Amino acid sequence: MRLIILACEIMYREISYCVAKSKNIVDVRFLQKGLHDIGQEEMSKTLQAEINQIPKDKYEAILLGYALCSNGIKGLTTEDNTLVVPRAHDCITLLLGSREKYSNYMAQHPGTYFRSTGWIERNMPEIGEDGKPKSIMTQLGFGRTFEEYVEKYGEDNAKYIMGILNSWQKNYDTIAYIDMGIGNFDGHEQNAKEEAKEKGWNFIKLQGDIVLLQRLVDGEWNPDEFLVVQPGQRIKPIYIDNIIRAE
Repeated sequence: MRLIILACEIMYREISYCVAKSKNIVDVRFLQKGLHDIGQEEMSKTLQAEINQIPKDKYEAILLGYALCSNGIKGLTTEDNTLVVPRAHDCITLLLGSREKYSNYMAQHPGTYFRSTGWIERNMPEIGEDGKPKSIMTQLGFGRTFEEYVEKYGEDNAKYIMGILNSWQKNYDTIAYIDMGIGNFDGHEQNAKEEAKEKGWNFIKLQGDIVLLQRLVDGEWNPDEFLVVQPGQRIKPIYIDNIIRAE
């Protein structure tokens, strides 16, 4: 089959590896990480615009290298092409290889913040021609220094803003590094260990599995693991075990 996959750059190495192994002809378009941070509506618009640019007669299916991701795939559709999307809540499921493995882990370790090669390598903002970061998070106003907030909003407001931006960390106590077994990235694992130490959190190493991503590009679309959306249908979240359906 000739396929095209639209995917988050967080899984650049994993998807590239799977495409290289696949017997299918698979074109790849990677999008900047952090789309789920701009809100469901804007993320859906961005993905839909990418889908709309794909020629209707060139590919047998459009694959989404995304999970539900804060409802960012809600409403996605095509007039002429088939869409195929994994049944997963977020990219961690795709990196661990199954919903069951992800659910079982999170049931025992709910306060976990995950790291992988992509999350570490793509966490560094791209610099534009003006010398300023181009990352989505920066465009939203995150990532500024305390002094920058003071200059813009005053000291009291700066303290409040920094407190809000850092409050998410209260929900976490562990960093888990997902080793996908692709290449040797001891430095990334060490980076995750040091981050955990700096935050006073626990560290754990998890063995990832590319099985879901490989099945996606190989065309092995078991209905328990993948949703096949026919032309004219839309993706709808259903918040139960199957996660999404077509309507």
